[in-house]
Amino acid sequence: MSDIRFVILGVALVFAGFLVLGIFGENYQSANIETSEFENCFEYSEDSEPILVDCSEKKFSQNIFFGIVLVLIGIGIISLIKGVRGDWDSKVKPEDMVGPGGDNIDDKKSS
Repeated sequence: MSDIRFVILGVALVFAGFLVLGIFGENYQSANIETSEFENCFEYSEDSEPILVDCSEKKFSQNIFFGIVLVLIGIGIISLIKGVRGDWDSKVKPEDMVGPGGDNIDDKKSS
């Protein structure tokens, strides 16, 4: 896999992590507030009354969600670093070079 692919993959993973956090994060942020302020946790839905649930279960699902998002963003950052620190320009074979000095390699071999 070339290094520019790592950069593109890293940007996509970091973007996806923040996108998932922004879209679905609202559902998972209330467990800490409910536990510290009210000591009771509720599951809310639009079409029924709030349901009392176990706070530790709700905090566990919140931690799993944020763990997945952090792993997604972390892998993206690692991929970005690997892509940026890549050394693809020093590993180009002479026969694959294009541009000044690279065009004449075949001419020099034939003479």
